[in-house]
Amino acid sequence: MNAARPVRLRRSELTTPGSSPAMIAKAVDSNADVVIIDLEDAVAPDAKAAARSNVVDALNGLDWGRSARGYRINSVDTQWCHDDVIDVVTRAGPRLDVLVVPKVMSPRDVWFVEGLLTQLELKLGLEPQRIGLEVLIEEAQALADVDAIAASSSRLEALVLGVGDLAASLGMRLGHIGAVPDGAGDVWAMARHQMIVAARAAGVEAIDGPFGDFRDLDGFEASAASFALVGGAGKWCIHPAQLDPANRIFAPDADEVAEACAAIAAVDEATRAGDGVASFDGKMIDAATARGFRRLLDRAAACDISPPSSPLSNPSDEEPAP
Repeated sequence: MNAARPVRLRRSELTTPGSSPAMIAKAVDSNADVVIIDLEDAVAPDAKAAARSNVVDALNGLDWGRSARGYRINSVDTQWCHDDVIDVVTRAGPRLDVLVVPKVMSPRDVWFVEGLLTQLELKLGLEPQRIGLEVLIEEAQALADVDAIAASSSRLEALVLGVGDLAASLGMRLGHIGAVPDGAGDVWAMARHQMIVAARAAGVEAIDGPFGDFRDLDGFEASAASFALVGGAGKWCIHPAQLDPANRIFAPDADEVAEACAAIAAVDEATRAGDGVASFDGKMIDAATARGFRRLLDRAAACDISPPSSPLSNPSDEEPAP
């Protein structure tokens, strides 16, 4: 029987190089929802083996606080992937929450890693399906097959839009990772929507890729806010300075929570009165509106944001005079 997917906050996912114990310790000591130690792009080929030991030492020896514990392996078409999975899980599996698979092309790549994890759990006596998966959608082929990838495994917890490699795969003429030239518009809108739809349909989270210029917090916030607006759950971060904005942007604020409570109360009151719609703040709202607001309240609860003691008064309970 497949285990239920765990519910994890992923407002901020901080990545850090596996080759630097000092940077790993700093990341683990942060307020990121998820910390991902990287064995792939951030680690030179000759440093891969030593970096695995750094991951193991961090998982077994550091206090991760409330952060979920993860690491990114090398892609399944490399000579490092097999050892990335077996070595780290064998030595630190009970302390691992999430394994991140890059450059996934099709469900077959997910199944390969899933099969290794299942074998290791049986061999090591680990809790079945305790270790979840995130996969990076960062190739044109992956984006074209994103629906099948999203539904490929009960271990899968999130899809991440890998904007750097995806830009290269698509031949996009961009600068640093996540950047969009002035006047170009939202060049990532199509890919984001495609991934979010696939993720929501499969019951997994959709996470935005990184914004490379960590000095440009305004640009980071704009990128994160546009992704949150269309249903994204969080964003990869490459610097601790990006964590507070991500945690704020991907959580409802107190005003949104209060408005949601008041709107739901208005719809409930209208329903009790036998009406299908209610008037709220000058707008007509109905059960579909309340559904969206209830989802927002679920998100607020996951973020430890409490609703007000009493909902906002409805300024439009009475119809305007003709």
